[in-house]
Amino acid sequence: MKLIKLPLEFQKARIILEKIRNAGFEAYFVGGSVRDTLLGLPLHDVDIATSAYPAEIKQIFRKTVDTGIEHGTVTVLDHGDGYEVTTFRTESTYQDYRRPDSVQFVRSLKDDLKRRDLTINALALSLNGEIIDLFGGLEDLKKGLIKAVGNPNERYHEDALRMMRTVRFASQLDFEIETTTLEAVTNNAHLLEKIAVERINVEWTKLLLGKNPKKGIVGFLDTRLFVYCPLFNTMEQVLKTMLSLEQLHFSDDVAAWTLFCYLALNDHKQIRKLLKAWKCSNELIANVQSCFSALELLKTNQFNAWNLYTLGLPAFETANLVANMLGFARDIAAIQSNYESLPIKNKKELAVNGGNLIKDLQFTPGPLLGKVLTEIEKQVVCGELKNELPSLEEAALKIKNN
Repeated sequence: MKLIKLPLEFQKARIILEKIRNAGFEAYFVGGSVRDTLLGLPLHDVDIATSAYPAEIKQIFRKTVDTGIEHGTVTVLDHGDGYEVTTFRTESTYQDYRRPDSVQFVRSLKDDLKRRDLTINALALSLNGEIIDLFGGLEDLKKGLIKAVGNPNERYHEDALRMMRTVRFASQLDFEIETTTLEAVTNNAHLLEKIAVERINVEWTKLLLGKNPKKGIVGFLDTRLFVYCPLFNTMEQVLKTMLSLEQLHFSDDVAAWTLFCYLALNDHKQIRKLLKAWKCSNELIANVQSCFSALELLKTNQFNAWNLYTLGLPAFETANLVANMLGFARDIAAIQSNYESLPIKNKKELAVNGGNLIKDLQFTPGPLLGKVLTEIEKQVVCGELKNELPSLEEAALKIKNN
């Protein structure tokens, strides 16, 4: 197969391949960028594989960065763009199911491609547009099939994360998993315990944000991979409930985790425990907790101005997307209008602050000052007080004296 016109991303990177080839070595575009080109999807990264060793790449190009030189990867810098150039390689045994015990650089493209995880990711593209397909990846793309390169048991023993990638690609591309490959994932699912949680989290998130997350979740369930994920061993019914929802598409990871937590957990403490176990960032945890609270308010339809103010419009917008999947979405335009009509959007817009109360009304720093400011803030947000300094100071004295 030959591509007549290469995507712009490849055209920009042509000069890299040309310089490597002019120096007497082979060089190809490889991996996901080739797959996505054939599927008509947008490209994210352009990866290059070559028969040149890292030291030889560094002689060819003036500006390089040793991003992973022990594994054969050098980043070549060209006019503000960076391209990862990796030497063809073979890998030894994998005693920890995560990293090869050793890496050997080779001059053979075939030896390099046969170590890759899936046939659809083992494609190479030459400068003239020719697709090099040594393992049936083109046919699997046509069939919409996720299939391991060679012996799937060997691929998963090399890197157990590949099992999560297998079910993730089923979701991301809306493909079916080939029977032998699926059986190998099931047989080796326990090896997922050897993988760092952060790496599992990346694949799980990509699965949820895929084109058909239900397909990924089915694979996740059928292979029992979920049993070996943090605190998921009791979550089988939650995952099945997600499959029962008529609509299951997520805008981002906050929405995905909000739905999961709503179906699985009861309070913020449990949410924090789960997301910490998954090594999620504090920012993500805080956002999910806010959306969880907003979702509970949307269900009862009893939220008010203070709820909108404290949780924020983004939390309600995301929560309403989740509520739509659960069948109790509200009029988001009305919610947005109510938010825009709030007297203030944050505490900095309040006409009074602690300094005013200390200077003008002889307040002393301490818990009482904070309590008074919070009460004033709430009354302004709820429309009970005008956001004007004289009115707010008068209210502060009343609160203080009560």
